[in-house]
Amino acid sequence: MTTTPSLSDYPLHSTDKLRYGDTDRQGHINNAVFATYLETGRVEMLFTPDNPLAAPGCEFVIAQLVLDFRNEILWPGSVQIGTRVASVGRSSVKLEQAIFQNGQCAATSQSVIVQIDVATRQSTPITDSARQRLAALTAAPAGAEAE
Repeated sequence: MTTTPSLSDYPLHSTDKLRYGDTDRQGHINNAVFATYLETGRVEMLFTPDNPLAAPGCEFVIAQLVLDFRNEILWPGSVQIGTRVASVGRSSVKLEQAIFQNGQCAATSQSVIVQIDVATRQSTPITDSARQRLAALTAAPAGAEAE
């Protein structure tokens, strides 16, 4: 049985405004735009101007994106994006995200981002300070018991 997520299941919340130009012939937001909304949630986590998550000389790139559509999104309005950290590896972070409109879940996503060295373009370990910040964004889904 699949549970329907709610925004409260995610510790980080972002908002994005729907643009008329993002609608398609069916009159709803085009499915390709959903990935842009998820990017909004990731960027707000990764790129705090005064305290970036990536180590100096490094950046995060997306290595995997899985997107499950649940409901259409209709213009006008806005969407809320929930983001949480599922796990942290040596150089990678697995994220879980969901997109909501008017409290209804429109999509869920799992993604993997990897920290790379800008010069070598190779993966590089996540710092201890970044791990601490990521731990604050780790949350169990509603109804799940913490281990």
